[in-house]
Amino acid sequence: MKLRLILGDQLSLSTSSLSGVSKSDLILMCEVRQEATYVKHHKKKIAFVFSAMRHFADDLRQRGFNVRYVTYDDPNNSGSLLGEVEKALCLYQCNELVVTKPGEQRLLSEFHAWGDDLPVPVVMREDDRFLCSIDDFAQWADGRKQLRMEYFYREMRRKYSVLMDADGPIGGQWNYDAENRKPPANGLDVPETYKAEPDEITQDVMSLVERRFPDHFGDLVPFHFAVTRDQALAALDEFIARRLRLFGDYQDAMIQGEPWMYHSHIALYLNCGLLDPLECIERAEAAFHRGAAPLNAVEGFIRQILGWREYVRGIYWLKMPEYRAVNFLNADRALPEFYWSGDTQMNCMRQCITETKQNAYAHHIQRLMVLGNFALLAGLHPDEVNEWYLLVYADAYEWVELPNVSGMILFADGGLLASKPYAASGSYINKMSNYCGSCKYKPTVKNGPTACPFNYLYWDFLARNDGKLRGNPRMGFMYKSLDRMSDEKRQAIQDDSRRFFNAMQANEKV
Repeated sequence: MKLRLILGDQLSLSTSSLSGVSKSDLILMCEVRQEATYVKHHKKKIAFVFSAMRHFADDLRQRGFNVRYVTYDDPNNSGSLLGEVEKALCLYQCNELVVTKPGEQRLLSEFHAWGDDLPVPVVMREDDRFLCSIDDFAQWADGRKQLRMEYFYREMRRKYSVLMDADGPIGGQWNYDAENRKPPANGLDVPETYKAEPDEITQDVMSLVERRFPDHFGDLVPFHFAVTRDQALAALDEFIARRLRLFGDYQDAMIQGEPWMYHSHIALYLNCGLLDPLECIERAEAAFHRGAAPLNAVEGFIRQILGWREYVRGIYWLKMPEYRAVNFLNADRALPEFYWSGDTQMNCMRQCITETKQNAYAHHIQRLMVLGNFALLAGLHPDEVNEWYLLVYADAYEWVELPNVSGMILFADGGLLASKPYAASGSYINKMSNYCGSCKYKPTVKNGPTACPFNYLYWDFLARNDGKLRGNPRMGFMYKSLDRMSDEKRQAIQDDSRRFFNAMQANEKV
């Protein structure tokens, strides 16, 4: 009898540890303290993962498989994966352990040690649910001076023949990002996101989370995530039918009170195994071919999955474990308290933090150009920012979170992932949202107590990091603008920034 371990982000019948499974094998799934608390995950994320695990276990049982499922509140729960594996091996006298390689380096290191700790062979299989293997990415990266996503994405398009015709990319362009930056228009009627009603299993899990994780971040209710494959497919289909058409135009737009916008909200389902990346790509491509969605929307959505998602995973495994410690800009400020409470006078930050707390979700521009932009400009320490992003979002696992934060948001890797820091002043937020109209601070005011903090912090960021960033060819124009400023203007920027940071450090409401 083989013991086959399924983790909470491997909820797919096609996961490699189930390949060749026999009805006489034992499938082990367990909710353990080790995984639920290595960071204090958002309550909604814990509820989502545990409920999806329980539903997947039920599906396996209905298919006739032998499943051992250990709940979090089982009095005999050892609290660790190794403890539960050892117990199952002993109780069922299994002669081999089969696992799929985990998605996080900390667990991979632990699994490698199991070979010495356990009395049976450990067979570790590749996670083949991704479209680019770790080895294939390393081969693509080998010898390249720059690892730019755009060129990786083009190769993936060719490999899978996605949005291609005999002459190359359909429409003649690889990338339609320039068409996907429209500010929010007045009167947009944003469709509701997919909402599933919690069944008895989910309600039991929610009670468990309230009871056992009361001090974790976030709101548990209302809870409407999909927790089964059928529900996840329904969420995907609803996006294709109702929101994909305008996703391209407004994927960067932010509207107060509209946390979901036209985004798909399927990353959490992809990342735990309920959806397969290729089926998402194929359904979006089919929508284009039948005229249900324009090319800029479909290409933009596909690029996020076939390009960006695969690319950041490749970067993660190529550069770990050293990547976890990168801090190119020597950022060292502590994460301010308002990242947890939302108690700030900066309305854009308040909106994005509040919606994160409510939904365990924020779309990519909120994460990058508001929450992340502030962290970059303020010089927040990468360790604290990474922990926050890993903790608060339901789709966050280190393989996807770490490159996005340390590389894309904080430029902590010095330009390995992004060609320049994604720094912006208040004018960008004002253009792409309606947040500024109800804010104490004014995006058109550059200095003084009513000025948008993003304005002077932007220039202070450039001045602080002059030695590291001036040579970046994409930053030359901004440094020329900084050089043209009078001494009085530069002093005002420095004074405003110092005042702001002193107030933030003193936990005053900024």
